[in-house]
Amino acid sequence: MARFYPLEVTDIRRETRDSVVVTLAPPVEERDAFHFIQGQYLTFRRKFDGEELRRSYSICAGRGEGILRVGIKKVDGGCFSSWANEALEVGDTLEAMAPMGNFHAPLEPEAARHYLGFAGGSGITPVISIIKTVLAEEPRSTFTLVYGNRAANAIMFREELEDLKNLYMGRLNIIHILETEADIDLFSGVLTREKCDALFGRWVAVDGADMAFICGPEPMMLAVADALRAHGLDDSKIKFELFASAQPGRARKPTASAETSATAGACKATVILDGVSRAVEIPKSGQSVLEAALEADMGAPFACKAGVCSTCRAKVIEGEVEMAANYALEDYEVERGYVLTCQSTPLSDTLVVDYDQ
Repeated sequence: MARFYPLEVTDIRRETRDSVVVTLAPPVEERDAFHFIQGQYLTFRRKFDGEELRRSYSICAGRGEGILRVGIKKVDGGCFSSWANEALEVGDTLEAMAPMGNFHAPLEPEAARHYLGFAGGSGITPVISIIKTVLAEEPRSTFTLVYGNRAANAIMFREELEDLKNLYMGRLNIIHILETEADIDLFSGVLTREKCDALFGRWVAVDGADMAFICGPEPMMLAVADALRAHGLDDSKIKFELFASAQPGRARKPTASAETSATAGACKATVILDGVSRAVEIPKSGQSVLEAALEADMGAPFACKAGVCSTCRAKVIEGEVEMAANYALEDYEVERGYVLTCQSTPLSDTLVVDYDQ
């Protein structure tokens, strides 16, 4: 069962015209559940007009800061983000799951690494958590950040980034790319493949980089990743966090009727969650594994339902599924049998899926 905890809003800071930074405090007895790894996110839920919405927002605090803080940028037409920017108040309570996500790499205090970070817009939220933690916990490591925005007044954490640059003198290099206002062509526009190639030739040292973190709109991420590979960085050193997708999630199709199931075939599935196994029947078209689990009142974990956040991650123990989209799992996770159940439909006649692994 996906567990949500009550978090008290202790501070709200207006970061830009359309974004806020929200500081949260878990109940004293639940603090251990909210120890996070840099780059992770929280999944919130709230009802709007009687309908429950879930949204994930990245933690923007460093691991050693002793606070829990997320950045929320207002999205046009976004119920949750608009409410958080316009109506949320100090003293309110938000319900959230414990921190999740794999957008990070193990740190070693004695290591002397060079990290690259590429962020677009609010994609800076998990990246700044990584930057703070790396600089504090790996005192011999350095970090280069390339950060794209529409304009200077849209830069989230602008002052905080400058403070970090001054605090860790010579260890943090920041390159701003602005769609407008930039005087030099190289730093004007958006992060395309051509822009990256030009930057890598002189301003960003890809040779010798130990890890690259990319978070932003999908076209930007794909362009940066392609450029990094072309300049010799191995895929194993490139990590993604997609905060928005061109594919917002498949529209739910009507559950197949008994007649349709008999024609198309149905899968006899076993879903394991919190140590409990439940037998469910899933049509081979029209319903995802997650939808079947929710329909069976299993309380399976989910957030975006678009293959972006990995909240619904589970392991296929037996059988086979087709995953329509995957913006969250690493290649090694897929090889080990992990899937995003919101995007997975059965191919085999029997299936065993485990949310507990």
